[in-house]
Amino acid sequence: MGSSKGSFYITTAIDYVNSLPHIGTAYEKIGADILARWRRFKGDKVRFQMGNDEHSTNVIKAAKKKGLAPQKYCDEMRKEFENIWKKLNISYDDFIQTSEPRHIKGVQALFQKIYDAGDIYKSHYEGWYCESCEAFYTEKDLAGGVCPNHKVKPAWIKEENWFFALSKYQQKILDYIDKHPEFIEPIGRRNEVISMVKQGLQDISVSRSGFEWGIPVPFDKTHVVYVWFDALVNYITAAGFGTKPALFKKLWPASVHVIGKDIIRFHCVIWPAMLMSAGLPLPKTVFAHGFVYLKGEKMSKSLGNIVTPLDVIDKYGADSLRYYLMRSAPFGRDADFTWENFIERYNADLANGIGNLVARTRGMIERYFEGKIPTSKPDKNLSWTIKEIEPKVATALDYANGDLQFHLALAAIMDGVSAADKYINDNLPWELAKKGDTKKLAGVLANVYISIEIISELLFPFMPETSEKISRQMGFGKKKIGSAENLFPRIEKEKKEPKMDKPTGERGSGLASASDLIDITDFAKVDLRVAEVKSAERIEGADRLLKLQIDVGGENRQIVAGIAKHYTPESLVGRKIIVVANLKPAKLRGVESQGMLLCASTADSVVFLAPEKDMPAGSKVK
Repeated sequence: MGSSKGSFYITTAIDYVNSLPHIGTAYEKIGADILARWRRFKGDKVRFQMGNDEHSTNVIKAAKKKGLAPQKYCDEMRKEFENIWKKLNISYDDFIQTSEPRHIKGVQALFQKIYDAGDIYKSHYEGWYCESCEAFYTEKDLAGGVCPNHKVKPAWIKEENWFFALSKYQQKILDYIDKHPEFIEPIGRRNEVISMVKQGLQDISVSRSGFEWGIPVPFDKTHVVYVWFDALVNYITAAGFGTKPALFKKLWPASVHVIGKDIIRFHCVIWPAMLMSAGLPLPKTVFAHGFVYLKGEKMSKSLGNIVTPLDVIDKYGADSLRYYLMRSAPFGRDADFTWENFIERYNADLANGIGNLVARTRGMIERYFEGKIPTSKPDKNLSWTIKEIEPKVATALDYANGDLQFHLALAAIMDGVSAADKYINDNLPWELAKKGDTKKLAGVLANVYISIEIISELLFPFMPETSEKISRQMGFGKKKIGSAENLFPRIEKEKKEPKMDKPTGERGSGLASASDLIDITDFAKVDLRVAEVKSAERIEGADRLLKLQIDVGGENRQIVAGIAKHYTPESLVGRKIIVVANLKPAKLRGVESQGMLLCASTADSVVFLAPEKDMPAGSKVK
């Protein structure tokens, strides 16, 4: 789908190796991977670059704890990091370590170039320095005297260093952003940087003395290049600067740097000034994503509130984590991770949504056509909905629009899943099979099959493993379906043993006592009916409530059901449910409910009741 449009060089921030990645780190890599896979899908020649940041005092400390030399420690941590990225299906093309010879040569070449331009000079420095950030802070940067990221008091450092004339580039940076607003996305981060620069820029220290673990300043071997200057240069050294000029000319400038919002000062102020000084082009875009919080608190290695990718991957698969993180919020804003929300999203969208659609469609092809894939002309009632998905995905992934809306792209794909499910429920293929209407049955299943193929293709950048599994079992490009695979086994919450304080049959046991029993005439007063859900939506301000429009045998009604924690609105449309049809109307959160949905529930789960076989709306339950 789409012709080649040229090269696309995408990078992520390189990572400290003093400890393993957490979900916040994975969030960035997954987002960048989706962009890289999408661009490949559209025909671009992609170079996806990642790496590790190794020249820090924290690395020296971590290496000493393990009794290793810093280089040995870094080489072992690279294996650990790459193992996690492999498990997450991150499709990077190159991985750089800042201790590699190609990086060292490139850093020294750039340092020399900036020095030759007259922008590096020697002076004394004193100020607050956070070792965890590897960064200097001014008094106004500190929140209550502590580092805003790590909540510890920085050390006061006084030393003679080499300085970069950052202040010289204040107006040049502002002019560049004004002329190239796409340089910083989303717009909120751009405004933040503009405000930051307008407050005034000070020259910054770009070397440290008394360190052996680092890249020597090319003209002063008593100093090493300051770790942030060193780290930023990876984007060009990985592209061949200082070692492979032909490759560098081909790849640079980068199409997009994907970074966290906490490091925009380095990437959107210091980095462009360094490149301007060296006479090099600036990257086309720096996209700063939000944080992933754990129940409202930022995840941090130093704060010790970490959920690692492996906690999720090893139990529920990489694609479930990829889906959850990207479905939760716009990439430019903050997201949240809780196990409760993860399980709910997994069950509703993956197990009951994608997994159920594929399983039921494959099962019907196997049952009614002995596994041979039926063919038919497109049914406009379904095909137009499916054709609308790709343009929506493309728009959501175009960060030039001001944000990366991975969640909207996935919502569009899930709308396709819901449309295919509704198409099945509307056309009742099992009834067609009973009637022996093979032609219409083939048409229905062929249209659903084609829809799943398109959905699977569009899912690939987000959930590559799932897309490949769907392709295998549906037999895309073949004449027969493949073997069945359970894509997303439903997660059953752990059940607690019930307390049995009283003998079975007494109040509190869960069964009725003799005084609670009703006779048949009492039960006959309850009018239970089969209904079909025509639409569903959330009720604003009510986390547990959904508003359903239902058809009860030709009569349209509205009911409110407390199942929003267990079902998404789109998963209910077209489904048959059982309702109490003669209940007095009542208002819940100001919304009138003209009946009640019947559900089975435990302390941890809720499942709505439905007829075992398809029954017309309005059928009486007795």
